[in-house]
Amino acid sequence: MPDGGWLVVGLGNPGSSYAGTRHNVGHLVVELLAARAGAKLKSHRRGRSDVAETRVGGPPGVRAVLARPKSYMNLSGGPVASLLNFFKIGTDRLVVIHDELDLPYGALRLKLGGGDNGHNGLRSIRAALGTGDFHRVRVGVGRPPGRQDPADYVLRPWSAAERKDLEYHVDRAADAVEALLVDGLAYAQNYYNS
Repeated sequence: MPDGGWLVVGLGNPGSSYAGTRHNVGHLVVELLAARAGAKLKSHRRGRSDVAETRVGGPPGVRAVLARPKSYMNLSGGPVASLLNFFKIGTDRLVVIHDELDLPYGALRLKLGGGDNGHNGLRSIRAALGTGDFHRVRVGVGRPPGRQDPADYVLRPWSAAERKDLEYHVDRAADAVEALLVDGLAYAQNYYNS
């Protein structure tokens, strides 16, 4: 993508049994971005992902490849590295959207770089790329109640209360991605970091 396009990756797990879980919020955001752009996510053999080449945040928008890896969360690094290589996009133009336990439900944080904070998808991407210097859109899912295992919590469906305003939070996360690509990180952080 020679004109400085972006790769926007929504993390999640494949299959219908994971579709309505907290861990798949990245998939929901990428699906909404594709729908807004009138683009369809299609299988990309080399990247082991569903992708859409489109413009985001338009018109005129910014060129972007939207991707939903078909691997399990803890194996996200391979597909992300393959897509960066195939589309000739640098890690400085990579955006990863993921669930975040350390943020309250619905809160958003945009950042560049950082550790994986125990997130297996981020750990896999950092290992595959050899760097953590990429943009993240962290979507808060909150901490599990009581002594529930965090891994079990993120793989459970949204609660009835969460489902009531999930669409709003996904919409806001998609807005934040568009702002990041069109207006830059500082603007998007000022506006969306809650």
